[in-house]
Amino acid sequence: MKRIISVSRRTDIPAFYGDWFMRRLKEGFTGVVNPFGGKKYIVSLRPQDVICFVFWSKNFSPFIDNLRIIEESGYKFYFNYTITALPDLFENDVEKEAAVDALKQLSKMYSPRHINWRFDPIIISGTYDRDFYIRAFEELASEFAGYVERCYFSFVTQYSKVKRNFQELERTKGMRITDCSEDCKVELANDLAAVAGRYGIRMFSCCGDYLVNGNINKAHCIDGGIIESLFFTDGLRYKDKPTRKECGCTASTDIGTYDTCPHGCVYCYANMNKQQARQSFNNHDKESAFLGYSKSESDRWLDEIKFSRSKGNILF
Repeated sequence: MKRIISVSRRTDIPAFYGDWFMRRLKEGFTGVVNPFGGKKYIVSLRPQDVICFVFWSKNFSPFIDNLRIIEESGYKFYFNYTITALPDLFENDVEKEAAVDALKQLSKMYSPRHINWRFDPIIISGTYDRDFYIRAFEELASEFAGYVERCYFSFVTQYSKVKRNFQELERTKGMRITDCSEDCKVELANDLAAVAGRYGIRMFSCCGDYLVNGNINKAHCIDGGIIESLFFTDGLRYKDKPTRKECGCTASTDIGTYDTCPHGCVYCYANMNKQQARQSFNNHDKESAFLGYSKSESDRWLDEIKFSRSKGNILF
């Protein structure tokens, strides 16, 4: 079954796990543990089974050489590239200068149409208010003019684990995170769209339909339409499969693992805590078919899946 592969909402594979991913391509498959229930299954990564890879990262610079190999192997792909204006207080292990340079390099290697720039999330606080975001966004938008055509944005969602991180930040740094009103968010979003328009960039609201208007579109981070326009001019059949409320994404299969990304972002919903994620990265076994697990665990699960298949219980 051909499918779109998300690499990955759950962790930053291009920045930290490129060696693992390239090994999985060589072997033609990967293992995935469903984060909701723990079911294990195998996903084919053979070129004939992959419609397109959608790569997500905050820094593609360690992955650029791999992209050349991936393209030569016959795969198609585009990029969700997160570069925010957030200070180290919120993202303390992101190499932003290298990330900016890599975005420009990717745009030259492929095209601006291959890149969704994600200015995401927006976190309002007493220090980082509306005026801060307008100034910071204009600085980035002016630098990316001609390199990107689309900017995806959202205001931070305070999931329970995110709320705990914010409470700790407020306790230790004395910073108050503000959940401003919808009217406030609409005003800021429209101001950002006006800035983006001056640089030839269209704005897309991710999981925030109340922000959509004549100047702001609905976002589809995994977007069958983009894939079709880039690679399948004769047409591509795809269907939407939202991952949360007001999500506009096309159906895809994610091959990442939660609690493995060491970027250290306090707003991240994919990590229980920074320490656990850093430990998972330090213990990373690139030979394991399942990201974030040991090879011995992985091999045992592969044997169990193969046995289940032999009994007629097909998993993927």
